[in-house]
Amino acid sequence: MFRVTARSARRSAVAAAGVAAAVGLALSATLPASAATATDPNNRYTAAEIRTFLQDFYGEQGPGPFARKYGISPHLAQRVKDTDGFDLLLCAQNTPQSIDIGPATTAQSLGRGWATVTAHWGGSGANTSSFKAYVDLDATYTIQLLDVDCEPDS
Repeated sequence: MFRVTARSARRSAVAAAGVAAAVGLALSATLPASAATATDPNNRYTAAEIRTFLQDFYGEQGPGPFARKYGISPHLAQRVKDTDGFDLLLCAQNTPQSIDIGPATTAQSLGRGWATVTAHWGGSGANTSSFKAYVDLDATYTIQLLDVDCEPDS
C-alpha cells in the first residue's frame, strides 16, 4: 500500500510541476518585455531588443488585443483612439497577409530606436507598404511602441 501512495504522490508532484511550467511559459509569452532585460551598460534597450519587441508586438498579421492595450504609450493610445476608419498601428485600413520587421536602429542622443515595418498585402503578399515604428530606449521602463510614421520617407 505504501508504494501505491508514494507513486500517486510522485505523479501528482510531477503533474503539478508540469502545469506550473506550462503556465509560466504561457505568461512569459504574453507579457511585454521587462525593463530588467536591458543589456546595454547605460540602461538602454539595444537594437536587438527593439527588433525582438517589434517582432513580438506585430506578430504575423498585426498586434493583438494585449499588445494594443499594454504595448503602446499613452500618447500613441490616444492617437489610435482618435483615428477612425484607419488602423494607425498598421498604417492601413485592413489586416495584412504578413509582416516583416527590418533591422533596428538606435539614436542614443534622441533616446529613440526604430525599425521599418513592412506589411505584405494581396493573395501572394507581393504588394507591400512600409512604415517606421519607434520605441523609447530608456530601459528603466517597460518597452513600448511610442509612435509610428506612416510616411517614413517624408
